[in-house]
Amino acid sequence: MAKIVPTPPPGFDDLSVDEQIDFVQSLWDRIAATAEQVPVPEWHRQIIRERLAAYKAHPGAGRSWTDVRTDIERKLRER
Repeated sequence: MAKIVPTPPPGFDDLSVDEQIDFVQSLWDRIAATAEQVPVPEWHRQIIRERLAAYKAHPGAGRSWTDVRTDIERKLRER
């Protein structure tokens, strides 16, 4: 049975937003260090199957990563 952890953990609300983000990132890094133990939900697998089928049906419909990244960087500069 999983151990119940208070949400948020004690002292979390006393941290600055930057410290809270760092805390959450460190938790994720611990989980990601053993990625092979993280289960992949079936709905993730289904989305991948759907997107792969859409790509195979229309391989030219997407955009290159270079184009997408250029657009994102442009939009960020315009902020």
